Amino acid sequence: MRVLVTGGAGYIGSHTAKALAKAGHEPLVLDNLSAGHRWAVKWGPLLDWDLADTEMLPQFLEKEHVEAVLHFAASLLVGESMQEPRKYFWNNVVNTLRLLDAMLEAGVKRIVFSSSAATYGNSQKVPIPEDHPKEPVNPYGETKLAMERALQWYGNAYDLRWVALRYFNAAGADPDGELGESHHPEAHLIALAIQAALGQRPHVEIYGTDYPTPDGTAIRDYIHVTDLADAHVRALEYLAEGGESRALNLGTGQGYSVREVINAVGKISPHEVPFREGPRRAGDPPVLVADASHAGKALGWKPQHSRLEAIIQDAWNWHSTANREK
Repeated sequence: MRVLVTGGAGYIGSHTAKALAKAGHEPLVLDNLSAGHRWAVKWGPLLDWDLADTEMLPQFLEKEHVEAVLHFAASLLVGESMQEPRKYFWNNVVNTLRLLDAMLEAGVKRIVFSSSAATYGNSQKVPIPEDHPKEPVNPYGETKLAMERALQWYGNAYDLRWVALRYFNAAGADPDGELGESHHPEAHLIALAIQAALGQRPHVEIYGTDYPTPDGTAIRDYIHVTDLADAHVRALEYLAEGGESRALNLGTGQGYSVREVINAVGKISPHEVPFREGPRRAGDPPVLVADASHAGKALGWKPQHSRLEAIIQDAWNWHSTANREK
């Protein structure tokens, strides 16, 4: 299939473009490079384009015979969303609706949507199943949930077929060393801890030590970015084979606290990980751990790279190699 990958120059999008090409598909990357990187686009052409400007997108989709869309383009920092909700609703909701309308105009009826565990809010049950109540505690999660609901209504009215993949915590780097995580600013714990160990930042911040967890720090489910990429390819093929529209969790079912992650990075690093304890960050639930059994059944998907030690080792290999910005 010819597949439009919005946000395909970013962290998860670039890994998925590689997985698409490896599976025999043709990725076409659309990215305005506000957060993505030109050097990360290696498996298809780059369209330096912003979804806020979609006037020509329907014609492009028709001309290029695009058969499906993988949609990664979004603002994604929980803390920032608490401070700038307007940015998140415009980018994550308004621009995504523009994309859906362009798809319908061009007759493209399949989309895999990058959603999030942030749609759940504070977990009432661990691990979290897909039918868990949706009560987001930050604007980022609200925007993802709003688009999941829009997809359902668009599907009912316009026969748009979709899969929303609710990631838990994306982490790690391409095991081949071709791609990795490069955010400015960086907000993901494993990358921050590695940067602190490498002396690239003074310390990693622990946001909150009074959560109702065994060591007082928040617990998250970490999933290797390569496993996420594989799930997107499988979801695309699932839709192509007539699979029904649905939302699916992507995670491992195993949670690790902030302290456990920092200690695990310290075991791989030749240097200690300097850290500083601070207050809780607004919008952070205490525990997010996935029940991803439905993704296994529907997509035949199972994480292959997501042991915490393997995630950290691949991330360490990436971050400790100099001159990644090309």
